[in-house]
Amino acid sequence: MALDFTALDFETANGFIGSACSVGLIKVRSGRIVETEQWLLRPPAGFDHFDPRNVSIHHITEDMVTDAPRVGEKLGDLLEFVGSDVLVAHNSAFDSGVIRAASEASELAVPEIAHLCTVKLARKAYDLPSYSLPFVAEEAGHPIENHHQALADAEACAWAMIDIAQRSDAPSVLHAADHYNVGLGLTASWKPGEEFSRATRDAQGWMANGHPMPASDSFGSWPQEGENPEPNMDADRTHPLFGQVIVFTGNLSVPRPKAKQWAANYGAQTASRVTRATTALVVGDGFVPQDLANGRLTNKAKQVLKLRDKGQRVEIISEGEFMQLVEGFGMAVQG
Repeated sequence: MALDFTALDFETANGFIGSACSVGLIKVRSGRIVETEQWLLRPPAGFDHFDPRNVSIHHITEDMVTDAPRVGEKLGDLLEFVGSDVLVAHNSAFDSGVIRAASEASELAVPEIAHLCTVKLARKAYDLPSYSLPFVAEEAGHPIENHHQALADAEACAWAMIDIAQRSDAPSVLHAADHYNVGLGLTASWKPGEEFSRATRDAQGWMANGHPMPASDSFGSWPQEGENPEPNMDADRTHPLFGQVIVFTGNLSVPRPKAKQWAANYGAQTASRVTRATTALVVGDGFVPQDLANGRLTNKAKQVLKLRDKGQRVEIISEGEFMQLVEGFGMAVQG
């Protein structure tokens, strides 16, 4: 078996996960990058507005994709590029979900997609303060440039997968997944006439109510902790949040109690302060990985770094990464 796979990264235009506006594709054969593609895309009709929050991250504007093909027009080319490969992505449930939701919104059939997540693999293979792509890429020996440029992110993900497999002497992505006890994800096939996924149903609901994007809750400028709900012990135990003890800090784009409930729905225990039991800290206020180096941190984040210095494994997660993990659609951008 050879180390063959396709790495992929999407950027999205707005809060609907299917609103792909750019994609980067990397084909790997025997652990070597052999082919690359990058396309600008127009999101599906009716879901093609550009949210300023998304634009501020990937810098793709509506004007830039005016002459680009609709994502549905490139779906066949994308699936042909992937072929029978396992699709590898950083938070692969998000990227495979983009394909599924964009297909639904475009009324085009899509096959079952097997995918493997480098976030989950990196958590087993590396010991890092954050498992966002820039940190993982640097650990893999290929520091990322132009983060949130789809091809750059896809290439960083590919190098991470290659490095993780080599560290375990795994001859294939499936062997690497087995070595690190990370399950292969499967996104279900879909064809016109079948029930839409929750993401597409929600997006249709927003549009039917005259909203071009998910309605934002109004809340005060100072985040309110709220209660810590009981974790859902019937949630998927393979989900990255299951069993985590999560603390939130900084302003999020949703009220903190709602974020806590989302985390609890996936089996996480939320808490209001950092302790030795903490396993993850979700940081708002536009947190980026560089903040760990330049000191732009909240007191909770500083406490977490002190715990890490003492040997405790605590992950720092940006809001964008968290929103993807809970499939919240207020900020459907790749982290």
